[in-house]
Amino acid sequence: MKYWQYLVRRLAGILVSLIGLSIIIFTTSRVLPGNPARMALGALASEEQVQALAAEMGLNEPIPLQYLDYMRGLLVGDLGTSLETKRAVSTDIVYYLPATLELITVSMFLTVVIGIPLGVVAAQNKDGLADNATRLVAFFSVSVPGFFIAIMFQLIFGYLLEWLPITGRLGSEFGSGVSRFTGFLLVDTLLSGNLAAHVDAWAHIILPALALSLAGIGQVMRITRSSMIDVKDQDYVEAERGFGLPSWLVTYKYTLKNAFIPTLTILGLLYASLLGNAFLIELVYSWPGLASYGVTAVLNNDFNAVVGVTMTIGVAFVSINFLVDVLLGRVDPRIRLAMEEAT
Repeated sequence: MKYWQYLVRRLAGILVSLIGLSIIIFTTSRVLPGNPARMALGALASEEQVQALAAEMGLNEPIPLQYLDYMRGLLVGDLGTSLETKRAVSTDIVYYLPATLELITVSMFLTVVIGIPLGVVAAQNKDGLADNATRLVAFFSVSVPGFFIAIMFQLIFGYLLEWLPITGRLGSEFGSGVSRFTGFLLVDTLLSGNLAAHVDAWAHIILPALALSLAGIGQVMRITRSSMIDVKDQDYVEAERGFGLPSWLVTYKYTLKNAFIPTLTILGLLYASLLGNAFLIELVYSWPGLASYGVTAVLNNDFNAVVGVTMTIGVAFVSINFLVDVLLGRVDPRIRLAMEEAT
């Protein structure tokens, strides 16, 4: 089977996965304890008002019919109305998503610039002091919960040292000086010509991004180390050293390049998983992103928002996985051939 046929089959599988996800999350949101109509109207609303709103929302219909109605709306981009914000869920997602994407993108940048070099250093000093130290760091970053690290960062860098702010995306003094163009504050502050606000945006994002990235740094470090050790003992690497090529050239151009494929795979999966992992980090740092919006939706039984956020994360996850497959097939023809043979 040709490579493009494999990709078509992958897309079909992704569609089936998303339909399955929509069924599971839609059904779960409908059977959760509590009456969404009552929660939307408040405790003082009469029973007649609650029943009228429930009928208007279609909550009295069987769940399969509710699901079909929801899917008809979903096909035209209608995710329903949030019971909490009283706005269209699609509008809320467009508003809150850039904050989360900005956070996880900076977190992924930190994962790459810290995790890969440390993995290379560990591989170059196998079983040495640097290797043991990086393995200790990797073990700590993977085993300690992210929210605990986030709170420790707040206590150390916010309260004790007072180096960095610990809540929000921007200081209150800059709120009126930044226009919303994209929703990404690091971009909008520059487009608004407010350099001081841009620096302040970086100060606000560093701690949550670092707390979110630590687990990924540990994983990338370990994968890079393992791949580098496997590749550096290959015959062609030894031949390049025998030709007298500089050590840094052999390490970064030949060894790391060929050892990067497993790291690229884990980076793609990490970026997608950060959308889900950001929930607790956003709560700790009062970060107004999609994750905190989703938590509020769950706590208030805002089922349309719960389904909308979950589907958004699901689409992002499978899309990134698909892009990783495409990139791997382009980077290494052997992988593309293996994909074709597997189908």
